[in-house]
Amino acid sequence: MVLRHGFCRQCSDMLFVVCTITIVITDLSECLLSKSNKHQNNLGEFSGKPDLPYFDKAASKNVTSPLGKTAYLNCRVKNLANRTVSWVRHRDIHLLTVGRYTYTGDQRFRSINQPPSEDWTLQIKYPQIRDSGIYECQISTTPHISQYIHLQVVEPRTDIIGGPEIFIDRGSTINLTCVVLHSPEPPSYIFWNHNNAIISYDSPRGGVNVVTEKGSVTTSHLLIQEARVEDNGRYQCNPSNSQPKSINVHVLNGEYPAAMQHGGQAHQRTTHMYCLIFFACMLLHV
Repeated sequence: MVLRHGFCRQCSDMLFVVCTITIVITDLSECLLSKSNKHQNNLGEFSGKPDLPYFDKAASKNVTSPLGKTAYLNCRVKNLANRTVSWVRHRDIHLLTVGRYTYTGDQRFRSINQPPSEDWTLQIKYPQIRDSGIYECQISTTPHISQYIHLQVVEPRTDIIGGPEIFIDRGSTINLTCVVLHSPEPPSYIFWNHNNAIISYDSPRGGVNVVTEKGSVTTSHLLIQEARVEDNGRYQCNPSNSQPKSINVHVLNGEYPAAMQHGGQAHQRTTHMYCLIFFACMLLHV
């Protein structure tokens, strides 16, 4: 009986030690997993299981692309392993690509991935306004997980401030300002035409300068000093990434255009009317 009692006591002590070690190991594992989850959540969606794929949202952003210029929608996937990445267009729930293979008859779409890169890029050649919308980057888990990327295709627009006609006194400076709007990337060049001929800035005429400021809104200033009658005509601003815009310039030799004359007469008639009303009010108060 004494042996049994001592043996049971030894077993109890051993069981206590084993349980204590198990609890310590469990707590340590949970701590490490919690830190791992926190690190993964900084990068993107994480399921809590280190072997499952997830998206790096910092490298999977919305895209704004100019009309007709190739657009690239990027999707970065971590821990992909033997799973597949697909691209789906949400507008019509159309499957575009699976892995590196294209599953649509529209050959403008192509999936690009260069191992061991984690980037799966949807290439869209010659994008049109109708291509704008949501595209889904999908991973073949069960159930599948997705990252949504919005594409906006914009058409740059050209405008000349003060158009369609301006009037300049002879001897003053012609200052034309061309503005390129809705262009994610500045135009690579802007040139000006005068009566369908490209303006030469080093011509014998002299006094011709162009100042271009590129940015989210690009402006180009055409400056022509000492305006002459031969500077009359049609001026056109031609950006590399947008439709041209025109303006008609009239250099005045001391005369006034018809529009300005009509404006002066209208102003004179209005002044007379105010005077009549004023005198009528004075008579009523007398």
